[in-house]
Amino acid sequence: MNTDEAKAIIEAALLSASQPLGVSDLRRLFDDLIPPDSIRSLVEEICRDWSGRSVRLVEAATGWRFQTAPEFAPYLERLNGEKPARYSRAVMETLAIIAYRQPVTRGDIEDIRGVVVSSQIIRSLEERGWIEVLGHKDVIGRPALFGTTRRFLDDLGLAALSALPPLEAVALTGPELPIQSTIDFDAPPDSAAASTEDQAPSDAPINESSQETQQP
Repeated sequence: MNTDEAKAIIEAALLSASQPLGVSDLRRLFDDLIPPDSIRSLVEEICRDWSGRSVRLVEAATGWRFQTAPEFAPYLERLNGEKPARYSRAVMETLAIIAYRQPVTRGDIEDIRGVVVSSQIIRSLEERGWIEVLGHKDVIGRPALFGTTRRFLDDLGLAALSALPPLEAVALTGPELPIQSTIDFDAPPDSAAASTEDQAPSDAPINESSQETQQP
């Protein structure tokens, strides 16, 4: 098998895959006979081939996948009857704090936001697959330490946490995350206003019927 044939097989696999494919996945196409470095080189060639087109090959946390360029999203949405999920400020601030400050406890999140975090927010983010318990803090009560998952990075189209935008311009604007968070991570808890926009997204099971309360 020559290079062009191998490249075409990888391209076909990536185009037909429903989720990102990593090096180990792509090597299975060739019974693991092609070394990892060669797989990466072929994928990089495919990335260059598709660069500048309406559909591009991008690297996510768990591998590579084809996706449409962001500038075409407004047009493609007209073909899709479902609107992207929109998350409340409370959900976005909680997710942003976990993403930038992980690992963090629920108490850490409450100290930064200045409000008591709804258990439903944490549970729903876990069910969505965006956060998980990484361990427990070695203090009285051993509270859970939360961090983001590889699926979170995949859904935002990021290869690693280092690709997150800088804190001074925080805006989680990846797939299904169109809301900007303007929370001041370095401000004392008293300056963080309680959220009053606790509306659940249209397609996610986040129910924030219990109102968050301002910490004393």
